[in-house]
Amino acid sequence: MARDGRVVWPVATFVLVHGAMHGGWCWAQVRRRLTAAGHEVFTPSLTGQGERRDALTREVGPATHVRDLTDLLWFEDLTDVHMVLHSYAGVLAGPLAEAAIGRLASLTYLAGFVVEPGECLLDVEPSRVADRYRQLARDQGEGWFLPPAPAFLEQWGIPDDRRAHVGERLTAFPLRCQTEPVHYAPAPLTALPLTYLRHTRPPLESLDLSYARAVRAGWDIREIACGHDVMLAEPDRTAELLEAIAHG
Repeated sequence: MARDGRVVWPVATFVLVHGAMHGGWCWAQVRRRLTAAGHEVFTPSLTGQGERRDALTREVGPATHVRDLTDLLWFEDLTDVHMVLHSYAGVLAGPLAEAAIGRLASLTYLAGFVVEPGECLLDVEPSRVADRYRQLARDQGEGWFLPPAPAFLEQWGIPDDRRAHVGERLTAFPLRCQTEPVHYAPAPLTALPLTYLRHTRPPLESLDLSYARAVRAGWDIREIACGHDVMLAEPDRTAELLEAIAHG
């Protein structure tokens, strides 16, 4: 324990993965806090997102993003990794755990979607939300992407003083990432220590089924009192919780 009373954790390796329309930029404050504590932290931007927005095509899907992450793990030769998946990135958990056997120490769904083999993201969304996304892609996204509409800032509970910062950094998101099922063997995922970190102020109805699945499966459950962009709303608390999760 540090002299100021803070818990000092052993050094860990984190890979923090953003959700839809975001990029590695959204983790900046959490990354600074974790690296200042001596941890090794990677915050990749998935293909077509963040500063990689020019790579967005209609072919980008969950398999593309799983490959992004497995490539990172391989090229950096990372092991004993605490993988943190926010929102959409939860869809990648099963295929990623299967492809990265021996490299992951734990996996945390940070307000993430939990899908079973053969499901897509829209399968676990409320039907009216799924219908709205499909309509938005048809009307404003050339049939294959969701534009970063201002309504998402309200939906995700972004505070007014953060909306300009977040809104101008959001990028279009491929509908394929929401409609393409993922296929994986469950055993590598269920063999990992699994945590579900739920946000409560406000909660997000779209995550109710995912949260219920985590509770039913007996995962470690944590809560944080903020909106959906947890890492932006409460970076200090998020960093503290991730350290605690990584070290039990």
